[in-house]
Amino acid sequence: MSAQHKDAVDAIIDQWAAVRPDLDTRAMEVFGRIYRLSRTMGDRAEKAYAPYGISRGEFDVLATLRRAGEPYTLSPRQLSSTLMLTTGGMTGRLDKLERAALLRRSPDPHDRRGLQVTLTEKGLTVIDEAVGAGLAAQTAALSTLDDEQAGQLADLLRVLLAGAQRSQEH
Repeated sequence: MSAQHKDAVDAIIDQWAAVRPDLDTRAMEVFGRIYRLSRTMGDRAEKAYAPYGISRGEFDVLATLRRAGEPYTLSPRQLSSTLMLTTGGMTGRLDKLERAALLRRSPDPHDRRGLQVTLTEKGLTVIDEAVGAGLAAQTAALSTLDDEQAGQLADLLRVLLAGAQRSQEH
């Protein structure tokens, strides 16, 4: 690889090679870049969602309700399991989003002890605009690859994720 294409991960790999040439650092190269890319894109997402008054975590709640389809309603338990959040973490997000009038909580007509969480019209407008802004930021970053490269990367990451999840189960 040419010097102009080297990145911070390459510098780390070079340092390890100097002090521990016996190490196979391929995994470090891959996951170091995935981690840095995730942080970079997470920061870009935060900036994309900020004009709508929501954070990434709040975006995730609104997006989950939006993807559920009309009437854009789920139980707090369904939201928690989809987002892999504790009920306490979910409650804080729901409180903030309800105060902002982006969703409402109401009794579940099928379960006297349960609640339903539903997007409001304002919430629907916010999530539809915010998802467009977030996708625009992601698309801009992805534009460094051509369509074939982007497809190959998506396929490779799908395989890697499936393998990592399988190995975690065992």
